[in-house]
Amino acid sequence: MGLFRRNQAAKPDENVESGEAKVEPAESSTPLPVYNHNGHKVTKWIHPHGESGRKWFSPWHFVRICARSTSRVSAAVNVLWPFVPIAIAFHFAKPELHLWVFILNYIAMVPTANLVGFAGQELARKIPKVAGLIVELTLASVVEIILIMVLLRKDQIVVIQAAILGSILANLLLCLGACFFASGIRRDITHFDEHVSEASNGLLLVAGLGLLIPSAFYTALKGVLADDILQSRVLTISRATSICLLIAYLIFVWFQLRTHHSIFNQILEQDEENDEDRHKDLAKDKLTLTESVIAIVIALACVSLHAVFLVEQIPYVVEERHISDPFMGLILVPLVEKAAEHLTALDEAWDNQMNFALSHILGSALQTALLVAPIAVIVGWGLDKPMGLNFEIFMVVILILAIIVVGNFLKDGKTNYLEGALCVIVYIIVAITAWFYPNPHQGATNSAVIPGDHH
Repeated sequence: MGLFRRNQAAKPDENVESGEAKVEPAESSTPLPVYNHNGHKVTKWIHPHGESGRKWFSPWHFVRICARSTSRVSAAVNVLWPFVPIAIAFHFAKPELHLWVFILNYIAMVPTANLVGFAGQELARKIPKVAGLIVELTLASVVEIILIMVLLRKDQIVVIQAAILGSILANLLLCLGACFFASGIRRDITHFDEHVSEASNGLLLVAGLGLLIPSAFYTALKGVLADDILQSRVLTISRATSICLLIAYLIFVWFQLRTHHSIFNQILEQDEENDEDRHKDLAKDKLTLTESVIAIVIALACVSLHAVFLVEQIPYVVEERHISDPFMGLILVPLVEKAAEHLTALDEAWDNQMNFALSHILGSALQTALLVAPIAVIVGWGLDKPMGLNFEIFMVVILILAIIVVGNFLKDGKTNYLEGALCVIVYIIVAITAWFYPNPHQGATNSAVIPGDHH
């Protein structure tokens, strides 16, 4: 841009041996405005793909764009928004109808979590791709963190532990399997980059081992040490392990954002080129930065309300409707808290963006194992609650086997609908088994370490 000068002619270099003219840079130059693919002037610090062409807040555009969402399935979920005020009204007007309050707030969590995912995606478009992906995953994990914090406040330790493992299983088996299957319907073989799968799969194995160790320690020494001593040591091991897992997560983020940023950025850019609906996505209207933040605040406020109302009904549902804590935590809670991520990943897999889909699925599973679980333990530590990583052996063994199965499917860098169907089938088997699994106080293996559970 400095080669073009409006007020002063270019002068050739006095050294004529080169035979070329050297153009002096302008003493003061104003950069020309940059426009994106839609002809919108790009705001400073905003990525061109995320430029909306508007400023601040427009109610009409805000509602219309949020209603459209990211895909047809995601937009269809927005028809559930009427359940949001209905669920809030039922909580205050009919608190004695415990089952109805639970069902209505469970349904209302889906569109609000979907809005968190959509607003996070809109915000992620405005910053570099790898950083945007991490921001998007973190915002989606906020829904999970809010739900777990409310459960922790209510001393629902068993449900929290099951929900942590259930969240990882829902990502690795249900969501990943659905993505493989959806992509396999449209194409015989779907390829993905080995860098995405190898780094995530290795970390998943480390996370699985970290989550297994406190449970294995408790099971090995149960009956050898006095129960109170064993519980105290398991809790100390859990807290130390949580700090180590948090450090592992921070190293992974640094690995993606700094030292190997160019590799992941190139992979994601190529995936955008593979998007079969790229022209439609680029042409869509987008939220402004202000609107994205407002959408996130509204969605998180609604999610927090419904999380509180939902968790208050869990003891009644467990006792009166005879739904076990393991099924509640392993299956029901993860399905609603991960709804937005599952819809986003499915849309990406359908459009041949498997690297993006894998980044969402595996990244979400890693955040649950390396960020959410340690935060739950550390916050419980601060509140003097016995929140540890001493999971039921049944659940943690299933988790390790799921990681091994998924790792086997990921190692060749390609997939098809058969592998997807097998993952979903395994998840259905886990769900059926969880339905019949007893509550810890009814004889499960690691029940003694959960004195804070007051069912």
